[in-house]
Amino acid sequence: MRKKTYAAFGVLISLLFALWGCPQKPLPPPEPEKPDLVRLALEDYPRFADDMNYDGLDQAIQKSLLYLNRIPPNRTFSLGEETVSAAHVKRSLERFQDILFLKPTPDDLNRFIRENFRVYGSLAPAPEPPTAEESEEESEPELEPDAPPLKTAENAVLFTGYFEPLLQGSLSRGGPYQYPVYGMPQNIAVVDLSLFSDKYAGEKIIGRVSGKSFVPYYERKEIEEKGVLRNNAPVRAWVDDPIDLFFLQIQGSGKIELTDKEIIDVHYSGKNGRPYRAIGRLLIDEGKVSKEEMSMQRIRQYLEENPDDADRVMNYNPSYVFFSIEDDGPKGALNVVLTPGRSLAVDRGIFPMAALAFVRTEKPLLDHEGRIREWTHFSRFMLHQDTGGAIKGADRADIFWGSGHYAEIAAGHLRHRGEHYLLLLNPDK
Repeated sequence: MRKKTYAAFGVLISLLFALWGCPQKPLPPPEPEKPDLVRLALEDYPRFADDMNYDGLDQAIQKSLLYLNRIPPNRTFSLGEETVSAAHVKRSLERFQDILFLKPTPDDLNRFIRENFRVYGSLAPAPEPPTAEESEEESEPELEPDAPPLKTAENAVLFTGYFEPLLQGSLSRGGPYQYPVYGMPQNIAVVDLSLFSDKYAGEKIIGRVSGKSFVPYYERKEIEEKGVLRNNAPVRAWVDDPIDLFFLQIQGSGKIELTDKEIIDVHYSGKNGRPYRAIGRLLIDEGKVSKEEMSMQRIRQYLEENPDDADRVMNYNPSYVFFSIEDDGPKGALNVVLTPGRSLAVDRGIFPMAALAFVRTEKPLLDHEGRIREWTHFSRFMLHQDTGGAIKGADRADIFWGSGHYAEIAAGHLRHRGEHYLLLLNPDK
């Protein structure tokens, strides 16, 4: 028996030496990942123009400065693979205000930016095919004769929109007001994983304590069907429509008109930590709504026309949002009031928050009945003042349109490609 073992061992050694003696073809080096942002050469700067004639821009800049004045000047923000300090973002905004005060001509503005600012552009891949609430048939823009073409393939950014809805509600339950707008539950906990290891820096998990274990927090279906938040979370108001409440959670903030005509502002306070799943994609995959007609308004239509299926569809998204009541609003991730048409939601892991941006994409033009007549190209300065669960990567951005009919139409149908640039002051200026 021992001789057979030695013989087998000898064969194994021979094979190993044979393998070691054979030259091995080296593995090809991995392709380097493209950076999310790249600094543009002067000749690649876009032509800067503002379709709102700078209206509301100074107000939006002031909101960013309000945030920057609240945080340490040495705090850093992501700038692709680099970082930039809060102090530098602040100087950039203040220097840009100098030229706004002079009400510059387009030529003066472009000369000023070229002489004083670095411009960064996204190197993100082209967006994925339309999905979910953000979906809408893509169309090529009609450009101004002297405007450079929008990027439509590589480097294209997918723009979507959000708005501030108005709901009908009451501070007490009764009559049609049966659907609670919950505040943050008492039994929810947020764990900062960086306290356990440096490799988890910036990562958090949300859950609850169950016995001696920490488990994920309840998902939407449990909250809606089992009443697990009763006596665990404050109710900010009661509203009359569960579909309105669902879309309030998607938008993240809104207004509720009470029975005495008082209006309260409700703002995103937190969420249950469950991943966001878009019900628009579910409806497309199931053949309930075609990709070509997908929009927020079309999703709402399906839910209203199919009440027996509405709960199942909405509960497909396990994410659930909790609200606080604010004196004004809506407020974004920086806890400053958003400015319609000027506030932009981005991925804060890539873009510096509160910073100045320039976008070129499309907006809808409405007919006299309030329906979309056509889409037209526009360009505008905006501020990075918000984030979003679906806004991940350098190829995504979400425009805050405000409130009212136009805002709802624009937010519900915008899913167009365009360009997103970041402006930062030259360090020596």
